[in-house]
Amino acid sequence: MSIEFYVASDGRDTYAGTEKRPFATLARARDALRALPVAERAGSTVWIGAGDYPQMEALRLGRRDGGRADAPVTWRALPGQQVRLLGGRVVSGFTPVTDPDVLARLAPVARRRVRQLDLKSLGIGPLSPMRSRGFGRPNVPSHVEIFVDGEPQTVARWPNADADEPFARIVGYPAGKGREDGHGSDYGLLEEGFFYAGDRPRRWTFNDDIWIHGYWAYDWANSYERIASIDVENRRIHTEPPHGLHGFRPQQRIFFLNILEELDRPGEYFVDRANGILYLWPPKSLARAEVMISLLEEPLLFFKGARHIVLRDVELTATRGRAVTIEGGRDCMIAGCRISNTGNYGVWIDGGTDHGVQNCDIWNNGDGGVSLAGGDRKTLTPCRHYVHNCHFHHQARWSRCYVPAVNLEGVGTRVSNNLIHDHPHCAILFWGNGHLIEYNEIHNVCYETGDVGAIYIGRDWTYRDNILRYNYMHDIHGPGNGEALVFYLDDCVSGIAVYGNLVVNTQAAVGLGGGRDCLIENNVFVDTHPAIGIDARGLDKSPVWANNVKGLAESLRAMDHHNPPYSERYPELREIDRWVAAGTGVPPEGNRFLRNLFVSGWWLRIFWYAEEELIDVRDNWVVPEAGDPGWVDPEDPARAGWALRDDAPILRITGFQHLPLERMGLRPDPARPRPPRRRGR
Repeated sequence: MSIEFYVASDGRDTYAGTEKRPFATLARARDALRALPVAERAGSTVWIGAGDYPQMEALRLGRRDGGRADAPVTWRALPGQQVRLLGGRVVSGFTPVTDPDVLARLAPVARRRVRQLDLKSLGIGPLSPMRSRGFGRPNVPSHVEIFVDGEPQTVARWPNADADEPFARIVGYPAGKGREDGHGSDYGLLEEGFFYAGDRPRRWTFNDDIWIHGYWAYDWANSYERIASIDVENRRIHTEPPHGLHGFRPQQRIFFLNILEELDRPGEYFVDRANGILYLWPPKSLARAEVMISLLEEPLLFFKGARHIVLRDVELTATRGRAVTIEGGRDCMIAGCRISNTGNYGVWIDGGTDHGVQNCDIWNNGDGGVSLAGGDRKTLTPCRHYVHNCHFHHQARWSRCYVPAVNLEGVGTRVSNNLIHDHPHCAILFWGNGHLIEYNEIHNVCYETGDVGAIYIGRDWTYRDNILRYNYMHDIHGPGNGEALVFYLDDCVSGIAVYGNLVVNTQAAVGLGGGRDCLIENNVFVDTHPAIGIDARGLDKSPVWANNVKGLAESLRAMDHHNPPYSERYPELREIDRWVAAGTGVPPEGNRFLRNLFVSGWWLRIFWYAEEELIDVRDNWVVPEAGDPGWVDPEDPARAGWALRDDAPILRITGFQHLPLERMGLRPDPARPRPPRRRGR
C-alpha cells in the first residue's frame, strides 16, 4: 500500500503528517518520505492543502526521494484547491510620499499618486541589485520585482513602455571612434560611448544605479548596461564595463530604466536600495490588491539526480530565479502546474533522461519558459525529454533575445501540442540532433526583434534528424527593422525536415540560409512573403562568411564524421569534405522543395549566390496560377481551416497529403479540460 502524507498552511511540522494532523512545510514532508524504505516510498503521495507556502530556500529532492517507474512519488495539490509555492512575500502598509526631496524628484502628475513602503521595517533586505543580462550574458537571478495581483510591474523607465514609441534612439558615436563590423558598415566602439538626442536626462539625479537597455548594433542582440556617466552638455553616455558584445550603431533602439524621476505611470515602481524603500504608483486600489515582492534567488524546487517524481497541480510564482531546476536523474515530470513571474526560466532541465513538462501554463518569465538539455551528440544517444500540451505566453520579460518559450539542446527531445504566443523573439530554439517539434500552434511572436525565426536553429552542418512537422504558425511579423521568419534554418545549418505545416499571414515562412540536405515538403503557405527563401552564403568570400565556414568545418571534424555513428547515419556529410578542402566555400546542395501549396504572396526567393539548379523543386501548387487545389469550401475566406476535399486535384496530381489540422495546438486533457480558444484561422 502506498503511503500518504499531508501538508497544510495551518499545519505543524511536529504533527504526524496525516490528513487531520498535517505538516506545515514541504521540507518536513520530504524528510518523512526520505525516512521510509524504498519499497514503502514508491507510489507515495504528498497531498498539499490550499494556501501559500513561502520558500526561503529551494526544496531539494534527490536520489533518496523518488519512487519506481511504475510507482512514482507524487507531490500534488488536493483536488480543487489552490496551492502556491512562493519565492516572494506578500507585503502591505503603503503610505503617501512625504519626503520633500523625493517629491521634488517625482513628476508633478505622480506626487499624489505614488505610494511608498519601508522594506527595512518589514525585515526585507539587503535588496538585490540589478545586473547586466541579455545576449551573450549568463542567466542571472533578477533584481527584486513587484507584482500586483499577479501582474508584473514596470521598473520606472523612459520612454514609457506604453508610449507610441517605446524606444529612444542612438544618434551617433564620437568621430573616429568606430570600427568595421565585417558586413561593410561601421559601429562605434563600446568603450567610447554614444550620443543621444534631446534633454530628458537633465531631469535626472545621476547616481550609479541608472541602467539602459539597447539593441545596440543588431535587432537580435540586446543587453542591459549600467550607465557610468551622462554628459548632458554633449549628450554623451558611457556604460560600465564589461560592455556588450558588438558596438553602438546609429538609429538602434534604447530605453533608460531604474530612474525615480521617470516614475510617471500607473504600474511603475522604483526601489531605493540604499534606504530600503519601495516607491510604487499602484495600477489599482491597494485596499484589496495583493502586492508581492520576489526575493528567492534559488529555484523553488531543485531536483538533483532524482528519479520517478511527479509534481502536479501546483502554482509556482514570484521567484527571482527559476521555478524548477532538474539536473540529472530520470523520469521526473512537472504536470498541470501554473508557473509564472519568475526572474529566469520556468523549468530548467539539464541532463538525465525522460524528464518532462506537461499540461502546464507558463507565463511572465524573465527569461524563457522551459529549457531541455540532454543526450550525447558524439554517440547520438537521445535523452527523450519532452514538453507537451503546455500554454506559453509573455515570456522573455527581461532578457528578450534567445530565451525562447522552449529551448532544446543535445539529442532526442520532443515538443508537441503546445500553444505559444506573445514573445518578442523566437518561440522555439533548438540545437543538436533528433529533435521532434510537432502539432504546436504559434502566433504573435518575433514582434520586437529582427533577423529572427519563430522556430530557429543555426550554424552546424551536423545538426540532423530534426523534424518540424504539423505545426500551425500564423500572424508572425517583425517590427519592420529586420525580417521575421517562421522556420529559420540559419547560417548553413543542414539536414532539417519541414513537413506538413500550416503557415498563415506571416512576414516570411522558411529561410534556408545556405544549408544543405533540407526537405521542405507538403506544407501550406498562405499570405507569406516569401514562402521559401534560399541563399548560398556559404560561398560568400567576405571575412565574416569565410570564417563562418571555417567554424562549421571545425564542428564537423569535432563530430568525427568519418566514423560511426555519424558515417552511418549521415553519409552525406562526406560530400562537404571536398568543398572544405578546396577552400572556395560550400554550396547549398541537396535541398528539396516538394509538393507544397502556396496561396498568394511571394512563393520562392533564390538569392545571394544561390541558383535554382542547386535545388530540387517539384510538384508544388501555386494559387492562382495552378487553380483551385480543392478547398472544402472555396467561398469561405477562412477555408474551414484550409482543409481540402478528399477528391481535391492537388492530392491526385501532386501526391500532396492532407494536414491533420484537428490535432494541431492544445489538446483536451483531464488536467486541461478546456484549452484556450484558438485565435485566428
